[in-house]
Amino acid sequence: MDNAYDDVKKNITSVMERVSKAAIRSGRKPEMIKVVAVTKNVEPERIMKALSTNVIRNLGENRVQELVEKYEFFSSNEMYGKIINWHLIGHLQSNKVKYIVDKVKMIHSLDSIKLAREINDRMEKIQKIMDVLVEVNVAEEETKYGIRANEVEDFLEEVKDLKYIKVKGLMTVAPKVTDPEEVRPVFRELKKIFIDISRKNIDNIDMVYLSMGMSNDFEVAIEEGANIVRIGTSIFGKREYK
Repeated sequence: MDNAYDDVKKNITSVMERVSKAAIRSGRKPEMIKVVAVTKNVEPERIMKALSTNVIRNLGENRVQELVEKYEFFSSNEMYGKIINWHLIGHLQSNKVKYIVDKVKMIHSLDSIKLAREINDRMEKIQKIMDVLVEVNVAEEETKYGIRANEVEDFLEEVKDLKYIKVKGLMTVAPKVTDPEEVRPVFRELKKIFIDISRKNIDNIDMVYLSMGMSNDFEVAIEEGANIVRIGTSIFGKREYK
């Protein structure tokens, strides 16, 4: 286990170097890129090793139950409890919104008006505003969630009047491929949508974040405009925790 912990530290150094180089290639400063460490199936002890580097502060979870369990674990930790920003990055069912609205910094996977209204209603009850990203299924994969690219603007028109959610950008999950270059067009298309929406100046819609790219393709994503990347395996390695 000690070797696993040491590997996490080395992996983070490597990832941040790669992020930095990709940012520079895209004409941006490295600090403009937010790295969300994906903690799905990662045991708390290994997460603490990542946090101890003072580089990782944003943690992403795919599943509500696992997020809640880890949130409760770290909330009682005096060293790390107050410095973590939790992100829900996986598909979110409307009936599970109530479990996470008081725990997460951002929801990356808004993909229906039903979900938007549920988040809005729950946030109204606690009188806070939730930052959200709209998930776009750019590649139109049947197995993936998300709004179709040609429906994004209409969807934003539907959610813009919800006072307790704030759309802060877009997110996509690219198809799994062997060569990251194969998904460059997907990232490029989402960036185009991002820019087009920005120019329309829709009320309550701020195109601030472009969340795209994971362990196998984050450098290409950054080159195409991502400023949030969601990285799990390249930081934590093989994960067996359940």
